[in-house]
Amino acid sequence: MRKNLFAIGLLAAIYSVQAQNILVHIDDAATTYVSEGTLLYSGGGLQTRGSGIIDLHGNMMIEGSSSDGFKTITTGGFNKTDGGNIVVRLNTPGSYASSTYGQLYINGLSQSNITGIVSKEFRTDRHGNSTNYFQQIAMPFSGKALSSLSTEFGKTFNTSRYDNPILKWDNTNAVSIHFTNLASVTNNPTEYYMLKSKNNDLNTSAPPVSLTTIAPTATGSVFTINGQPYTNLSAPVTLQNGGNVNFGINGTNKNVYNEKYNTYVEDDFEVTTSPWAGTFGKNYYQFGNPFLTNLDLSRIGYVENGSITDGNNVSNIWGIEYNPGTIVTLPTGATYATGALLQTFHPTGIPVGDVGLIIKPMQTFKMKLRDNTIQTLDFNTLRRFSGTVRAAATDYSVVAAKTNTTGTVKQLGIIGLDANGKEISRTYYVVSPSSVTGHQTSIDTTVQASAGSNMIGTFEEAINGGYDNNYLNYWLYINEANENNFKGKNVKLVNYYPDNVKSYKFEIKENAEPIADGTHALSSGIGFYYKAPNGTVQQAKQGDIIPVAGNEYDLYYGEPSNIVLAATETPTAVRTLVIYNPAIENYFVRFDPNWKKADIEVYDMSGKLVISKKGVDTSRDFVIELDGKIKNSYVVKVVSDKGEIVNAKILK
Repeated sequence: MRKNLFAIGLLAAIYSVQAQNILVHIDDAATTYVSEGTLLYSGGGLQTRGSGIIDLHGNMMIEGSSSDGFKTITTGGFNKTDGGNIVVRLNTPGSYASSTYGQLYINGLSQSNITGIVSKEFRTDRHGNSTNYFQQIAMPFSGKALSSLSTEFGKTFNTSRYDNPILKWDNTNAVSIHFTNLASVTNNPTEYYMLKSKNNDLNTSAPPVSLTTIAPTATGSVFTINGQPYTNLSAPVTLQNGGNVNFGINGTNKNVYNEKYNTYVEDDFEVTTSPWAGTFGKNYYQFGNPFLTNLDLSRIGYVENGSITDGNNVSNIWGIEYNPGTIVTLPTGATYATGALLQTFHPTGIPVGDVGLIIKPMQTFKMKLRDNTIQTLDFNTLRRFSGTVRAAATDYSVVAAKTNTTGTVKQLGIIGLDANGKEISRTYYVVSPSSVTGHQTSIDTTVQASAGSNMIGTFEEAINGGYDNNYLNYWLYINEANENNFKGKNVKLVNYYPDNVKSYKFEIKENAEPIADGTHALSSGIGFYYKAPNGTVQQAKQGDIIPVAGNEYDLYYGEPSNIVLAATETPTAVRTLVIYNPAIENYFVRFDPNWKKADIEVYDMSGKLVISKKGVDTSRDFVIELDGKIKNSYVVKVVSDKGEIVNAKILK
């Protein structure tokens, strides 16, 4: 990362103020502009006076002691609390998703000596759907009254649980806490909040293909959130007893608000034929970034070699979800989530899947542990200005030592692109010497994660390759196999929307590090391969883009000695899925790409037929529209025009 130290004396009046150890002073009417990619460093306290401004487009780092101060004061010397003096910018609001942004790092100061107000510009994608808008958000300010968000967002949040509330997630009890008096509530560091709206007043856009939550009234504008930033947190967060409740059979027990757990508790890491069994929803935590700098979670799962370390070793970590994604509607009427990111961890601590794990300021994330063994997570040591994860055993240097492990973790990322080359879906195939081939029975080692409502994904593999017919009722976002006993055998990649996903791009990594562009072979001398329908086996190379030639591809680690026989390929495998989509709070049917038409029948548990549809178009998802006020179990029967039958049980 480029470090440029400003000659601060050329930009503002700087002098020592004895009252509270102020090293850098920005006087009334002076402006200090910190450009993108630049670092402004202060080895002590900082303050602005009157209309003095720090216009922060790059990075500002304050390393001080407990006696140093961080202040915004009036020309009369009193605390100035209306903001606008230290402004943390979103550099290109019109393209906010990819925009760079200013960051502020404060270390060593006492929190009681931080009285200055920082103004943070904010804009992000909306979450939820047309009947249930919400925004996941973190509060990087100490003691901020939640009631102040109504003014800052220009929207009235109130105290009704189902009418525009602000909710806070309770990790232990797996429930969103409902505040009855926002004026008396101040946030705590690392807390996860949800801003909800029962209608579209979180959005000023026309009905969408994709919407922006709490959208400003003008294109390229932002909202500004004000508060006193955090210095170091006083202690690491303790991870134990997440989801420590009895969810009941199939999640039908109720929380303190009389809501069934199966109506909102999710767990994308439990890939199972029996949801709510075992540790589903257990050992699950949701947090927010408490700082105005990025968090880098990529190295938290193991003890690093060398003297530079983040000090974290969450040895039983399973996975992290760090972007809820945006709900997009296709011209066909189908919906999918784009941008949702899932990261799982190999037992060695190496992350696989969406390797990135940079949590932006005001962003939230979810964490799943494999068991209830007590762990700690120190947020202080995870702060990082860079938008990319740091290399192993290094701080900001580009030189990185490799993690000392037995064997390596190798992954093939398949990125689905539309006709314009825009990413609309992705999935991963992971191999290592210790990975398990086929259906996972142990939560202690698996790195798999569910594909949910994705457009592309893979299915569980039989021991000799191809589909495992016993597990066709779910599919995978992250799939794994043992690189030794599954070498040269095929995993099935399925594209449910070949009219939308027009090409695949390959992204290959080893121990979470990308290999060189155009490279095929990994350190083992072996690489990944693919085969299109009626095609030949081809090398998968880093960065290659290939046209999609059908709805089903084969993926291999190691070149097959001979192509798997048709009998093993199981051409009659039925890949129709019944999936719950929390974005629409309902189940839907995603049809086998080979189906043309289908009949759908839904029965309640008394045997009464409640839905019957004939000749359903299988080119789009079919939403099973059940009355959400009636809580019941149902059986779904789906019959193709060729007589193939899929049965599934769902809960409402």
